[in-house]
Formats: sequence, structure tokens, C-alpha cells
Amino acid sequence: MSMSDGERRNDVGVVGLGVMGRNLARNFASRGLKVGGYDRDVAAARALVAAHPEADLDVGGTLAEMVARLERPRRIVVLVPAGAPVDQVLDALDPLLDADDVVVDAGNSLFADTDRRNARADGRPWRFVGMGVSGGAEGALLGPSIMPGGDPEAWERLRPVLESIAAKSEYGPCVTYCGRGSAGHFVKMVHNGIEYGDMQLIAEAATLLRRGLGFSGGRTAETFLAWNQGELNSFLIEITADIFRTGDPQGPGLLVDAIMDRAGQKGTGRWTVQAALDLGVAIPTIAAAVDARVLSAGRELRVAAEGAFGRPTAQLSGATVADLADALYASKIASYTQGFAMLSVASATRDYGVDLAEVARIWTAGCIIRARFLGRVAEAFRGDPAPALLALAPDFAAELKRRVPAWRRVVAAATEAGVAVPGLAASLTWFDTLTTARGSANLIQAQRDYFGSHTYERLDAPGTFVHTDWPRGGDL
Repeated sequence: MSMSDGERRNDVGVVGLGVMGRNLARNFASRGLKVGGYDRDVAAARALVAAHPEADLDVGGTLAEMVARLERPRRIVVLVPAGAPVDQVLDALDPLLDADDVVVDAGNSLFADTDRRNARADGRPWRFVGMGVSGGAEGALLGPSIMPGGDPEAWERLRPVLESIAAKSEYGPCVTYCGRGSAGHFVKMVHNGIEYGDMQLIAEAATLLRRGLGFSGGRTAETFLAWNQGELNSFLIEITADIFRTGDPQGPGLLVDAIMDRAGQKGTGRWTVQAALDLGVAIPTIAAAVDARVLSAGRELRVAAEGAFGRPTAQLSGATVADLADALYASKIASYTQGFAMLSVASATRDYGVDLAEVARIWTAGCIIRARFLGRVAEAFRGDPAPALLALAPDFAAELKRRVPAWRRVVAAATEAGVAVPGLAASLTWFDTLTTARGSANLIQAQRDYFGSHTYERLDAPGTFVHTDWPRGGDL
């Protein structure tokens, strides 16, 4: 399709005008950009144009029409469900694109799919970018945290428009080049894994307040509001306070108490755990959060099990509200340490070139895990030398050390009361394992050598692997 000089030329095109896509398109338009769009539901797309005339969106009746009205080299952002729909859009775009056009997959794609799409783009004249976007529908409209990776030249082409729509914090626009290959989607996946951990830890703290200490919904809300004024300040703490102040519109009590305790998941937490296993990185807080969601799905089985075994009184003894705040903060440091350790290993293993300080910086606003302490995380990773683990950075190490007694009191009291705290307990166990110079793996190595001749190293000869013919039947 040809264009005369008088026809409109758009700065960016958005393919997929669902909740996220339409809000991102409106965000682009609010920054003074001319935005083209396409959705296979043409009627819904045109209804969007009519509902938001201020955005002056230019919706094409076909994908080819949208592409033809874009300035060259083109910038096209795809926001369709992960998996086959992304490949279908790429297939449809392929014959319509020219040299140096940039196509961005801004959905929650698995990084392995992004690797495959990068390989495909290597044989095409156009460029491909896998990009994570966090902040939900509101973030897409008002300013998300954006995590692009892949082709560095494509990033430079995208940079002005992405910086214009990204959330802004005191540290700058919440977008950065995350690294080569599938780094953008890998960073977003780890973000979501940390999000799983944060949500689980907060849910456990709320349960301990209400069931363990007998707090009302109002008092629980007040506690979270107070926590949000200090070091625990974060978006998730803030919305938790709001939740415990929201009544049930269909009856007495709180809305949260009328919600089924069966947590959903879209797969990114599970992907994080699977990738961590492949990389050989321990992320027990995040894994515990994923396991907790899986267990929550079996509600009927849990009801039957409670009937069979009964429940303790659930009264928390020996732990205070201040202890809970300390345990929650310490566990948060543990969870973020695990997530950033995973990013560090993945960057080295997969040649991403991820800047951990920059990742922490762009998470300071816009995204779901935005929190006050992420600015300090960025500063820690800019140190010279940078810490091998976030928890070993001097400031964070001091904070953890100061909170360990309260952390232990909370986990012990919860265990005695029979309140499940898989996230808090896994975080503390991770800390105890990390801080034990000589653990129990020597016995495991002896067992492996006993039954499988797998060999072991001696303390007095590290690096040398030996095997022992172990005596059997107690014959010493």
C-alpha cells in the first residue's frame, strides 16, 4: 500500500488492543506520539478510538494498513497472549517489513521462545526485541517499568519512545537495556518470581496478624499502613492496607474474607523456579511461594485433611507485631538476594550482560514490586567491588543480622501455633544454610560414594576426587 505525502504517518504501532495494549497505545499518545493500532477484533478497536478521541488513535482495518502508515524504520509493539499468538503475528508481519524495522514482543513470553524468535530475526532484514513490561493495566497507561533486551541497535531506535512512556522515579525513567538475547524477558520473569515471593510473605504476615494475634481487619490495615511508612514501603504493602479496609459489597465483613483461598498463576513463577534449577541457583523463597499456590489449588483436599488431623489453636505466642515486621523485612532481603543471584548467574551463563544495579533502578517505580529499598539495592550493586550476594552488602548484612532473633521468634511461634508460613520459614532456612560454614553435605557425599562410587573431596585435599570401599554391615 503506497502513501501520498498528505497521508498520516505514525510514530509507533501497537498490535493487540486488549487491556494492556490499549492502555500502552494511549500512553504513547499522551506523550505526543502519533499511534497506529491493529486488533483482529476490528469493531472493538474502533470502539476504543471512539471512546478516547483525545488519543487520536489511527486503527487500521488490516495489519497491512497499520504497517503502511508507520514512519520508517518502523516501530511495532506486539501485545498479544504469550505463545502461538506471538508467532502468528510475527508470521503476518514478516512480509510487510523492511530493513531495520523493529518488532517488539511486549508480552509475558518465556525467554526460551524469545531465543527462538531472535534466531529467526537473525535471518530477516527487520529487528526483534523481547521486552518485559510490568505495572499492570494502570502502569501501561500511566507509566510502567520496561525491560527490553536483544538487538542493541533496535534499543537505540526504541529508546526515545520508551523513555517517554516509562514510569519516572527519583532515579530516572524506569527503562533500561537489559542485555543481549532474551535478557529482557528473563529479567521480567525473575521480576515476577520475586513478586510471587513478596506476595506470599505479605499474605503470611497478614495471616499471623489476624489468626495468630487476633487483629481485626481494621487493625490489620492500620498495621500495614504503618509499615508502609518505613523500610517496608512498597506498592504491595500499600494495596494490602487498602484490601483490609474494603468491605464486602454483598454482605457484612471484609471482601477479602469472602474470596476463595485458591490462588491463580499464569506460569511465570513456575518458569522462574524451573530456570533456577537449570542454572543451579537456590531460590527457596520463590519456590515456596509457587508451592503454596499449587497447594492452595487443592482446597477440597485441604478441607478434608483439616477434618482428619484437626488444627491447633493458631494463637501466636512469643512474637510481637514488631517481630513480624522484622521477619517480613529480613525475608524480603532473602528473596531479593535469591532473585538477583539468579540474574547474575544467568547473565554469565547466557551471555546477557545484565547490569544488576540498572535492573534494581528501573524497578523503583511503575512495576508491581516497586519498593523504597530498591534504590539502596541499586547503590549496593554499584559498589566497588559489587557484593557477591545482595545479603552480603554491608548495609543489608547489618540489617539482616539485627533482625535474626525476631525472625526466629516469628517462625518458631508460627510453627508451634500450626500456622503455615512456607515463605518466612524457607527464607530463614536459606539464611541459616548460607551462614553455616560446614553443613551436612559431607554425609550426602559419603552416601553417594557408598552406593554409587560417585567420589568425594577431602578437606585436606580439595580438588582431588577419591573413592572409598566402605565397610558394610557394621564391620569397622
